[in-house]
Amino acid sequence: MPKFGINMVYIAILGHGVVGSGVVEVMLHNADNINSRVKEEIFIKHILDLRSFPESPLASRFTTDFENIINDSEIRIVVEVMGGVHPAYDFVKRCLLAGKSVVTSNKELVAVKGAELIRVASENNVNFLFEASVGGGIPILRPLSQCLAANRVSEIAGILNGTTNFILTKMIKEQVSFEDALAEAQSLGYAERDPAADVDGHDACRKICILAALAFGKHVYPEAVYTQGIRSVKLEDVAYAENWGGVIKLIGLVREVENGKLQICVAPMLVSRESQIASVDGVFNGIKVNGDATGEIVFYGRGAGKLPTASAVVADIIDCVKHLSARKYLFWEDCDGSNIESYSKDVTGMYFRFKGDKAKILADAEERFGELKLLSRKGASEDEIAFVTTPHTIEELESFKAEQINQGAELLGSIRLLA
Repeated sequence: MPKFGINMVYIAILGHGVVGSGVVEVMLHNADNINSRVKEEIFIKHILDLRSFPESPLASRFTTDFENIINDSEIRIVVEVMGGVHPAYDFVKRCLLAGKSVVTSNKELVAVKGAELIRVASENNVNFLFEASVGGGIPILRPLSQCLAANRVSEIAGILNGTTNFILTKMIKEQVSFEDALAEAQSLGYAERDPAADVDGHDACRKICILAALAFGKHVYPEAVYTQGIRSVKLEDVAYAENWGGVIKLIGLVREVENGKLQICVAPMLVSRESQIASVDGVFNGIKVNGDATGEIVFYGRGAGKLPTASAVVADIIDCVKHLSARKYLFWEDCDGSNIESYSKDVTGMYFRFKGDKAKILADAEERFGELKLLSRKGASEDEIAFVTTPHTIEELESFKAEQINQGAELLGSIRLLA
């Protein structure tokens, strides 16, 4: 007999990797506390995985056949923690169509298929929740959709990937090269053997797409977002950033401009030491939200990891149980990309580092941009020059960069500023 309420609530988990095993661990360890919160008893009935886990306390509940889950009428909530778009998309959509609510931590799935899956959930009066898809253990989506609902959000900017932040922190604090910092991140399990999703910015791109869609009401597809990773960041750039008065961070940024469109990008940026984001180090994330009523709010914490992510997943499970007979309002419209402003029209200051005829480069830059902030570092060669421009469009900044290269200057680095 269930300890709480009248009915047992049966759930299934798709995937028993890092996050999936963490969900099981949190559910079992905190069972009494969780069940007391929902006044029901949540029972993990099936766990889908191609592998067997004989050492697991739930070993008898594993299955390799998704049909066992989709055809089980007792399953009310399905937890998708497989990752990737396929077969996760097919499984999740079938669950929603079958009247089963879905909780996921799958950022790629939400970024690519979120608008469709939210619509399917709405049409079938079930929930599709994905708090863990953006900040891991950091609560951000629920506060954004509920606590800040009275605000008109104008901008979201932040550190959305712990792996790249760990690497950049090593470069800043210990003067470790990108290659060595990446190798350490891999040895500690923070970075995958193939680190492209992290260091090339794709992970952060998916997360800023989800935040943008939720904050501004229309889907943003990853391919519409200008995305640049951190492979080109050098220790020399770190030194110049310090001289400027800040640090380099990989930032996901979205803001609404006057025409109602969104400027959105992921790129390394110079962040002033005065910003709260600048002090977010290691594998931690920091997300800044600007609302017209609240002003600036910063969400901070571990953005990934087994138990922090599992914590957010379980919180969504609890929310689903509380709303089995009523849908949570979490919605945005699909869009064809017409809501995105061209990246070339974005206005920002830019850090440049060149090797060449310093006097000519400086004269050309001053003619183009007016007043510059010249930077210095120890050990710089006589023909190296670094400076920060006043705000101009990306189109103008890129034109200047191309002009200098065409005239024989060697571009050593260029990084935009976080305004």
